[in-house]
Amino acid sequence: MEPLKHECGIVMIRLRKPLEYYQRKYGTWMYGLNKLYLMMEKQHNRGQEGAGISCVKLAANPGEEYMFREKALGSGAITEIFANVHKHFQDYPLQKVSDAAFAKKNLPFAGELYMGHLRYSTTGKSGLSFVHPFLRRNNWRAKNLCLCGNFNMTNVDEFFAEIAKTGQHPRVYSDTYIMLEQVGHRLDRESERLWKEAHDKGLEGYDITDYIEDNIKMENVLSSSAKLWDGGYVVCGQNGSGEMFSMRDPWGIRPAFWYMDDEILVIASERPCIQTALDLDCDQIHELLPGQSVICNKYGEVRFSQILETKENQKCSFERIYFSRGSDRDIYKERKALGSQLVEPILKAINGDVEHTVFSFIPNTAEVAYYGMTDGFKQYMHEKKIKALLALDHKPSEEEIRAIIEPQVRTEKVVLKDIKLRTFITESDSRNDLAAHVYDITYGSVIPNVDNLVVIDDSIVRGTTLRESIIRILDRLHPKKIVIVSSSPQVRYPDYYGIDMSKMSEFIAFKAAIELLKDKNKEQLIYRVYQKCKAQVNTPKEDMVNYVKEIYAPFTDEDISHKMVEMLRAPGVTSDIEIVYQSIEGLHKACPNHPGDWYFSGNYPTPGGVRLVNQAFINYVEQIYLNEPGRLNFKD
Repeated sequence: MEPLKHECGIVMIRLRKPLEYYQRKYGTWMYGLNKLYLMMEKQHNRGQEGAGISCVKLAANPGEEYMFREKALGSGAITEIFANVHKHFQDYPLQKVSDAAFAKKNLPFAGELYMGHLRYSTTGKSGLSFVHPFLRRNNWRAKNLCLCGNFNMTNVDEFFAEIAKTGQHPRVYSDTYIMLEQVGHRLDRESERLWKEAHDKGLEGYDITDYIEDNIKMENVLSSSAKLWDGGYVVCGQNGSGEMFSMRDPWGIRPAFWYMDDEILVIASERPCIQTALDLDCDQIHELLPGQSVICNKYGEVRFSQILETKENQKCSFERIYFSRGSDRDIYKERKALGSQLVEPILKAINGDVEHTVFSFIPNTAEVAYYGMTDGFKQYMHEKKIKALLALDHKPSEEEIRAIIEPQVRTEKVVLKDIKLRTFITESDSRNDLAAHVYDITYGSVIPNVDNLVVIDDSIVRGTTLRESIIRILDRLHPKKIVIVSSSPQVRYPDYYGIDMSKMSEFIAFKAAIELLKDKNKEQLIYRVYQKCKAQVNTPKEDMVNYVKEIYAPFTDEDISHKMVEMLRAPGVTSDIEIVYQSIEGLHKACPNHPGDWYFSGNYPTPGGVRLVNQAFINYVEQIYLNEPGRLNFKD
């Protein structure tokens, strides 16, 4: 309902044959470039603030460029990037451009290694300079490094300090840039180690260069760098001599999939984009294991290395609920299961009156959960009819049979996404008025004052769209009761692994809990939690405890949901309203292989997450309460 900026998308391609091979078999040497474009478009959902690509050309001669990069901003960035790439070819006749040997020698982006990135900003930093891939230049091919990734690090300060100790002076304080310098520094050391080995063997000149490029161990670079990383990540990189790598965090927080045959190696954030681009079956594509890296050398030889020990499985459940494309085979099933598991709590909310209830969904990401919900109710009605028929103690008339079997689950397209609010309007009242019209309704789809209206969404995070738009427009239909259903549990805690949810004050569940504490004269609990968080500021992050959980402890899920309704009821709304949430147990049942639930439970997989949630609460309290003299007996 409220679009979340979230995990970025990555694509890596390594062509394992010469360009002439693809020219002969597929009719174009641009086979890799075209697949890169297709897979980036198929992951467009993962980033619309910007995009970038890079290319490495193998076996270039001295004086010839061998690393290329193109970046652009905006939702049309992918189209702009590839249009700019093709502009480089316009100065040559088609016959030349179509010749693989000519292209390899003369044209940019005619290479064997490709990398693509789609960006959503999660740090508040925007602009072309923050769009991946990042590039670190050097006159030694092996020391050139291009890096991109789908990640958010919780301890940037730690590895900033680490690389500063080596004498480096990073110019930008961002996790990607600092990671580039950190990995680049380790790549330098690996190259220098090999230079010494080659020199000790009596090699000179280009023989030393060849020795370095033939023997670089990216495992050494990654293991010495990654031991400091705390966060969710899939990191991808290329160096100028033809090494390519991708590595996944040891908890498996961020997703990565790969496919390989004798022609190509592909890594991407989502499985369906590989399936579609290469016309593969689902089972032909594999998941990169947590803590594992896939490395391809300049000869196209591929190896898998366990860089970090695998930790407890914490694969992101929100990836399944919302972020990834629903075209994935398993995600589609899981989203339907999330919907079907909500039948019982919805029945309770409508007092079992299915016959006078209309079921619908909030476009567009909740649609699959909606199918699962309605399937669940169809099964419920089916069983109810069977029981009614079996309970008859006489031969029923046709009218009696019809009365039993005719009631159906009523489904309607009640909510439509109509327009996109334009950001040039800055005056808040005007923006709120327009926001109320982002969605529209199908008039006549509900019998006024008779029908309940059940509308499912994938998640309720901030509640802004519910209050300003959804509830207002649903109320115009005058249903007997509006039941808002979330296929995910209550989002209570910030995410620090790639989603723009970092402030406690953003969450309607947190705000509801705070208001309940006030209602019940338990506001001092806020102060006690604050003191506990402050007391462990200088504690090693590995020893920290998430004390923010204590804010929710006095209340049931239903208590918080009821308070939300009070807070989200816009002036003038007259319908009875209830919010029904998925349980955490239901989430795990639907998504058994993705137990990472820190958004809902506060059980962060890494120490850095615990440190940051405590800091977020400290920031909230100091911003809200310390500016009010005497409030909660806080002292300056």
